[in-house]
Parts: sequence; C-alpha cells; structure tokens
Amino acid sequence: MLVLGIETSCDETAAAVVARSQSGHGRIRANIVRAQWEEHRRYGGVVPEIAARAHVECLDGIVSEAMRTADVGFGDLAAVAVTAGPGLIGGLLVGLTTAKALAMAQGLALVAVNHLEAHALTVGLTQGLRPPYLLLIVSGGHTQLLLVRDVGRYRRLGTTVDDALGEAFDKTAKLLGLGQPGGPAVERSARHGHPERFALPRPMLGRAEPHFSFAGLKTAVRQRAQSLAPLSAEDVADLCAAFEVAAAQTVADRVRLAMATANDELGAPGRRHFVIAGGVAANGRLRTALAELAASAGYALHVPPPALCTDNAAMVAWAGAERLARGWTDGLDVPARARWPLDPDATPALGFGRLGAKA
Repeated sequence: MLVLGIETSCDETAAAVVARSQSGHGRIRANIVRAQWEEHRRYGGVVPEIAARAHVECLDGIVSEAMRTADVGFGDLAAVAVTAGPGLIGGLLVGLTTAKALAMAQGLALVAVNHLEAHALTVGLTQGLRPPYLLLIVSGGHTQLLLVRDVGRYRRLGTTVDDALGEAFDKTAKLLGLGQPGGPAVERSARHGHPERFALPRPMLGRAEPHFSFAGLKTAVRQRAQSLAPLSAEDVADLCAAFEVAAAQTVADRVRLAMATANDELGAPGRRHFVIAGGVAANGRLRTALAELAASAGYALHVPPPALCTDNAAMVAWAGAERLARGWTDGLDVPARARWPLDPDATPALGFGRLGAKA
C-alpha cells in the first residue's frame, strides 16, 4: 500500500509517500521537509504563530512536490496519515485540516498519528526491526523511555519532569550566543572545549525511577556563564563540552536503570534491542555513551539515519501504514491534541492539566 504522510507539529513542514508491502517491509518513495529556522532565528526559538502561518503558506506545495517525486497520483494512495499530536496546536490544525480535506475529496482513508509513535516505529521502516524493544525518545519537546510492545502498545518507564533534553540544548545555545538550532551549535562548539574545566550537576543521578530533569543543568550553565562574563570563545567551548558530557552521563544513567527494568520482558542478551529516536539522537557524544552502555548491557543499538531522527513525514506515513495494516483508521471528526501520551495509563510525572498529562 502507498500512504501519504503529513507532518506539521512544530517548525518543519513535511510530506512523504511511503510504500508498505504485505510482508511488512517499507520503502520511502518521497520525503520532503522544509525547515523554518530562517523565520524563527531572530527570536532565538520557535514562535508558534509564525510556525503555523508558515505551514499554511507552503504545505500544499510540499504535498505536491512529494507526490511528483514519488511519481504517484492520489488514486494510487490507500490513505493519508497525519500528525494529530502532540505538538503546537496551530501547526497541528494546519496539517490535520489539510489531511481531512484530501481524504474527503479523494476518497482516502484517514489515519491520525501520534508524533511519538511515529518516532517509535521508524526503525521498522529503516531496519525492519519489530517490537518488542526499549525506546529512548530525545527531542526538543520530549525525553522519554518506553517499552514498545507492539504497534499501539507502549509502557512508559521514564519521562522528563521539566525540560526536554533538546530544549535544554536550545536554551544553552541561546544563553551562550550560539544561535539556532541549538543542538548542532552546542555540539560544534563542544568539539573545541575541555569538559573537565567546569563541574556541572548530573540531575536525577542514582534516583530509583528512570525520570529525567535538565532544568538544573541548564541553570548551572547560566550561573557559570554569568560569573565569567564577558565570555571568550574558549569559555563558550568549555561550557558546551561540560554541558554535553553532563547530559550524556545523565541520560546513560537513566537508560541503564530502564534496561534493568526491561530485561525480563525483552529476554536474554542477544534478543534485546535498544532504539534511540528524535533529533537529539544525532548528537555524537550522546550516541557514543549510549552505544557503550548498550554493548555492556547486552543490547543491540538501533538509530535511524539522521534525516529520519528529526521531524519528517516519512515516519508519519510509515506509522499510518502500520496502523492501516491492522485496520485502524479515523473519522473526519478526529481532533488535534497538543498533549497525547503514548502510555495514557502512566502516572503523570508533572501533574495533569486541562489538556492532559504534562509529562
């Protein structure tokens, strides 16, 4: 089957066409992504209203480009899959409204996709890996550890109680005057730094539950920077290196605890799989630390290609194809959801608001 995917949950406007065979193998026919950083750069971060307007202006063209690249017509499609949450509500509404219009006008099935599930299932598209496996999602909006039991079946083991790791990278970059996107900027600067110069905290280290916290680490960077102001290029590089090392060691400690929890369900070494997804998975220091941990714990490590770690529509189309293969579709009344946990039964780590669990 061929599925058109649409992704507008944050600041990337994306459309893709993915093919899924009856045996469950996938192939990307087209994957078009338009980043918006030029529109947001002057503000030092994503502005939701600007993001939503940018999606409106270019989404139709992005969809058309994906269809041309894949060399297919709407009559060749089985469904249109779209990110319905979680994310910035304005952007979600743009993508979901477009997908509903296409589904209705072209007589296609509609599949509303959870953005986190799309990240969770990407390794099925890229490497043919099937659940169960342990998953770490690290992005600008989420830092979570989940047991992926099957499509649609997830158990949350840990989450962040404040900032996501990607958000901490972005705010550190902004604080140090490195520009955006913050993750790559911090990593580039850290390559020239000496992490041992600054003693930064490792939040949640040794805690009994595999939750994360990065607000204190970010604050510690700010306090060190203020004490040194004005900062030299060497100061910035050393702070970035110390931040990266502290973040990597903190994440590795949390993952180690989750692995101990997951071992019984995932089986003996050799049958255990650990997947990293999300934009921060591209960070070299983090990947090295987690690769060493996985090897020592008897886990095979899987990381999608960098282009499929950041937000994209191929992962959305694939998640939609996986759901469609099981007969799961949605009506035209399906809502956009700013919050949408993969494990709705997990106890909220940060409270519960009008829109649902905060973390």
